[in-house]
Amino acid sequence: MLWRAMRVIGTCALLATLDAGGGVSAQDAAHPTIPDTLQQRIAACTACHGAHGEGTPESGFFPRLAGKPAGYLARQLKDFQDGLRKYAPMEYMTRQLSPAYMHEIAEYFAAQEVPYGRSPLPRLSAEVLRRGETLVTRGDVSRQIPPCVACHGGQLTGVQPDIPGLVGLPYDYISSQLGSWRTKTRATVAPDCMAEIANRLSDSDISAVSGWLASRELPADMHAQAAGSVTPPLHCGVLGNKEGGA
Repeated sequence: MLWRAMRVIGTCALLATLDAGGGVSAQDAAHPTIPDTLQQRIAACTACHGAHGEGTPESGFFPRLAGKPAGYLARQLKDFQDGLRKYAPMEYMTRQLSPAYMHEIAEYFAAQEVPYGRSPLPRLSAEVLRRGETLVTRGDVSRQIPPCVACHGGQLTGVQPDIPGLVGLPYDYISSQLGSWRTKTRATVAPDCMAEIANRLSDSDISAVSGWLASRELPADMHAQAAGSVTPPLHCGVLGNKEGGA
């Protein structure tokens, strides 16, 4: 439970004070008083995702939380809690959180505005990057792959209240998440369109999409588009035009 993690953090701090001669009793160290503040509540999040949810762009392992739509962040916490999305530390940390608590955390990180850091990219040919651009902006009608822009917005910065942005994400993170949908280690409530779409992508498609997204220049405005500004494809497929656009 999150409060247990906070107690561990508090205990370590008090024990450190005791070792330094601060005079804290063993009884106080065993039962520390943990401040009931938002900063304390999100300490377990910021330990991995950064003080403002900036993530770890240098490695791509811990994703950015800052600025993502609050509805999306709350949904991910619930998916970890329900076991739909698999990652043991997150499943453990969310196990006893109430819906209100998860929304409070989500709202905090959604409001954070910190600079984006660029992540390392593998060497990809111009042909692979062109394929990635085609899939992201036009899709592939023959394989019922809609373009990413159809749901994530024309600038790929996401759409309120619950569609995340894709630009600014590390190559390794994008490719690993597409792989997670294929292996069923990431899922969400029905209709789980990303699971369907990811399974229509080949390994080379995933590399192409991840590479093009991760290498794209960031737009001046990284905020998610307004709710209702995008009409997603029907039935997790592509719309009726021949280019597969939105």
